[in-house]
Amino acid sequence: MTATNPAIEVAGLTKSYGDHAVLDGVDLTVPEGTVYALLGPNGAGKTTIVNILSTLLAPGDGEIRVAGFDVRREPAGVRAAIGVTGQFSAIDELLTGRENLRLMADLAHLDRAAATTAVTVMLERFDLTDAADRRAQTYSGGMKRRLDLAMTLIARPRLIFLDEPTSGLDPRSRRDLWAIVREQVADGVTVLLTTQYLEEADQLADRIGVLDKGRLVAEGTAAELKRRVPGGHVSVQFTDAAGLAAAAAAHPEATADAEALTLQVPADGSLAGLRRVLDGLDDDGVAGLTVESADLDDVFLALTGHAAEAPTAQEIPA
Repeated sequence: MTATNPAIEVAGLTKSYGDHAVLDGVDLTVPEGTVYALLGPNGAGKTTIVNILSTLLAPGDGEIRVAGFDVRREPAGVRAAIGVTGQFSAIDELLTGRENLRLMADLAHLDRAAATTAVTVMLERFDLTDAADRRAQTYSGGMKRRLDLAMTLIARPRLIFLDEPTSGLDPRSRRDLWAIVREQVADGVTVLLTTQYLEEADQLADRIGVLDKGRLVAEGTAAELKRRVPGGHVSVQFTDAAGLAAAAAAHPEATADAEALTLQVPADGSLAGLRRVLDGLDDDGVAGLTVESADLDDVFLALTGHAAEAPTAQEIPA
């Protein structure tokens, strides 16, 4: 965390289309050099927030400052300070990877020498050197996403918006992008991330906001959010039905699976809680056990009443 001004300050943000409120009084502060993740179901308003903060969409009411600039009065300052990677790739597939990067360098008004250096650095950093002079239409999905992010970063913005950056990627490509995000944050870059992957928020975010029906219904670190809801448990597997029945009688709050010979006992993840579960169990009758804490899926379901879903291409009603 830093004692300097926040990278993003939002107070009372609203946005409506007719009688439909997309955002309804959102308050949000993102310190410099951190990752803030916005989670939310379809239509929650995540992409609308990104579009407003990046000056692509006018807000309704509210005070919004990005990189120290007021988004209404100083949009040029905001745009000069940020980079945006949207849900869908911004690359020109008829151009090569090198040409796409050079185009973005030109749009950022880098001089010729600086642009050439920046393009080379980005190709190397994103493992695209061997494919630099191939048309982007020949790239894999992971390569296209890396190129898209490289184009966002070529002007070295200190604040980047990543709207569903790993949607559709395979697990390895997703983790590659996570590593890139961590490197940027280690260098002092601030990231506002929206994601459909709860694991992604858990892995990357310093703080997480849960957005539902245009409102921020919860906010905190992953650990803080997990502590807000039940969901932790100890799962004990038995060698026979008699052992399972005896343990189930001792733990009436537990859920027994007679076919799998397992007993799932609610627990808070503490050592004392684990001891309570283990007390009275016969070592000879236990085949094994696992301890699970509440995860962000549990948090999301408890706070919103429904599971997280992949976002649609359009949050805004027609």
